[in-house]
Amino acid sequence: MVTERLSMRNMTKTYGTNTVVKNVNFSVLPGEVHALVGENGAGKSTLLNMLSGVTMATSGEIFVDGEKAVITKPTDARDYGIAMIHQELQNIPELTVFQNMFLGNPKTKGGVFVDKDREAKRAKEILFELDPDIDPWEKIKNLKVSQQQIVEIARALLANAKIIAMDEPTSSLTPQEFDRLAQLISDLAKKGVSVIYVSHKMDELFRVCDRATVMRDGQYIDCVNMKDMTEESIVTMMVGRKIEKVSHHSYVTDRVMLEVENLGRVGTVKPASFKVHAGEVLGISGLVGSGRTELFRLIFGLDKPGLAVAKHTRMSREIAGLDKPANGKVIVKGESIKLNDVHEAIRHGIGLVPEDRKLEGILKSRSININMGMPSMSKYTKGGFIKRGFLRKKSYEIMKGLNLRPLDVDRAIGTLSGGNQQKVIIGRWLASGTEIFLFDEPTRGIDVGAKSEIYDAIEELAKQGKAILVISSEMPEIIRISDRVMVMRDGEIVAQLEGEDINEATIGQYSIGQAKKQTEAVL
Repeated sequence: MVTERLSMRNMTKTYGTNTVVKNVNFSVLPGEVHALVGENGAGKSTLLNMLSGVTMATSGEIFVDGEKAVITKPTDARDYGIAMIHQELQNIPELTVFQNMFLGNPKTKGGVFVDKDREAKRAKEILFELDPDIDPWEKIKNLKVSQQQIVEIARALLANAKIIAMDEPTSSLTPQEFDRLAQLISDLAKKGVSVIYVSHKMDELFRVCDRATVMRDGQYIDCVNMKDMTEESIVTMMVGRKIEKVSHHSYVTDRVMLEVENLGRVGTVKPASFKVHAGEVLGISGLVGSGRTELFRLIFGLDKPGLAVAKHTRMSREIAGLDKPANGKVIVKGESIKLNDVHEAIRHGIGLVPEDRKLEGILKSRSININMGMPSMSKYTKGGFIKRGFLRKKSYEIMKGLNLRPLDVDRAIGTLSGGNQQKVIIGRWLASGTEIFLFDEPTRGIDVGAKSEIYDAIEELAKQGKAILVISSEMPEIIRISDRVMVMRDGEIVAQLEGEDINEATIGQYSIGQAKKQTEAVL
C-alpha cells in the first residue's frame, strides 16, 4: 500500500464564532496532481494557508509521508518540503532571477557575504530542466509572466519541495503558455513531486489532474477520480445544485451606440475603427499583449491617443500603424466626446469593469455602497455631505437585483469573494446610468457559479439595450456571450467575425496570424 505523501485530517479553522473550514480531510499521493475545487469562499485558500504555515489551524493534524508534521509558520512548511505558488506571484521585480530564487535562504561565503556566483550557478542548473532560456542574471521584471511562474517553481525545487501547491497558476497565461505549464507539471509528477492544483478553469483540471477534492461552504464534500467525472458533475458538487446552461440570445438593434474612428496610440494600438449597437455584445479576442486592454483604456480616456504623433517621422508612424494624422474619435450616440478624459467618458455613459479589480476597481476597506457610488457621488451628496441613507437604499436595490451574497451593503467590499466584488463594480455603473459597458476579463479568478451569474448580468444588460464590449482570454466564454467577435493581434484589429465564423478554430487562426487580416471590417 502506498503511503500518502500528504494527509490533512479533520482540519478546522475558526475566527471568533465564524468557522471557515470545518473537519476537512484532504490527502495527496506521491507523484499525483490533485485538484482542490470549490466556489470562492469554499475554504480552499484557508486550507492551503494552514498547510503552508501562513495560518495556524484551530484543530486538526497534518502528516507528510506518514510522519506527523507540526506547521506553525512558513519556514516549518518549507522544512517539510511544502511550497506554495500563489496566484499573485511573490517575486521582487528589481532583483535578479537567482536572487529571487534564494530569497530567505542565501548561499554565503564564510557565513557572512552572499555568494552570488554560487547562487547563479545553482539557479542555472535548476532552470535548465524547466526553461533553459531564462538567464539567472536577468531582472525578474524583464521576464514574461509565464517565465516568472517557472522561477517560482524553480525556487520550490531548489528547496527540495515534494509538495507544490499552485493557486490559480494560469490566471495571466496564454493558452500556449498553459501548454508549457501543463508539461512542466507532468514532468514534476513523473519525478514523484505531488502537485495540488487550484483553478476555476474546468478544461485545465481535466487535462492535468488525476483526482479532485471538492469543498463547499468550508466543508469536505467528496474526493473523486477525474476520469470518472464530467464538468457538469463536478460543478454540481461544487455549488450544490445543477447549473443550467443557457444559450446566448441576441438583442442587437440597428441603433449605433458607440463609434470608434481611427483611434490609436503609438506602440500599443494601431488606428482602430468599429461600431457597437444597442443590445449588442461585442467580444474582443486575442493573445495577451495584443492591445485589447490598451484599446479600452483609450476609449475610457485613461490614455492619450496618438502620443505626440507629429514628433515622429512618417516612417516611424507607418511602422507604429499611425500613418494617418488624426488622433481618432470616440463617438457616443452621434456625439464626438473629448479624448483622454475619464470624467467625460463617464458623463457620456461609458463604464469600465477593469481586468485587475483589486488594484484598479475597488477600495477594499470601504463599504459596498461607497464603492458603488464613487463615479456618481454627486447624485448622493448635498452641501458636500453624503446622503448615506439614499446611497444605502439605492445600493441595496441594485445589489439585490444582482444577487449579491451576503446582501449587506455596509460590509467592506474587500471581504467579498471575487464574483461578488465584480457584481458591485457592475452595480456601480448601473447606479451611474451607464449605457456602454467595457468588461475586461470579467470572470478572471471567479468560480463557475458566479461566472454563470455574470453571464446572466451581461445578457440582461443587452436585453435592456446597453452596448457591451467584453475582453476575454477564454475562448468558450467569448463564443458563449458574443453577438460578434473582434480579433486583435499586435495592436491591430485583424478580423470581425459573425455567425458560424465565431468558433475556436477561426478565432485562434486570426489571433496567432495563421489567417490573413480582413481587408474590410464588418460594421
